[in-house]
Amino acid sequence: MSRRTEKVGEELRSEIARLLREETGDPRIGLVSVTRVDVAPDLSHALVFWSALSTGEVGEEEVARIGDGLESASAFLRGRLARLLPLKRAPELRFRYDPSLALGDRTLRLLREISDGEKA
Repeated sequence: MSRRTEKVGEELRSEIARLLREETGDPRIGLVSVTRVDVAPDLSHALVFWSALSTGEVGEEEVARIGDGLESASAFLRGRLARLLPLKRAPELRFRYDPSLALGDRTLRLLREISDGEKA
């Protein structure tokens, strides 16, 4: 990945996260974190990785529901990005679930259980 695509990816990540938080009203989306954005070398496509911010386990149904909400919001997001960012064309957005936050949370929970078991 070139320096330019990295920079564009970070700008996209920041703006998409803000737009999802402040301007998207789809109840299917809820609270999500945009973890990273991979941009094609020609800037025509961007793959947006996201994680659900949830207090419990994120099930397949919830991932599918949020994914559907993000896909339906992609045209709106692309239009807003075209006006906000100094690009000739805003990239086509695709969304993919990133389980890293859920896996990290689960790992920490397991480590706490082990630690509590040793104390007892």
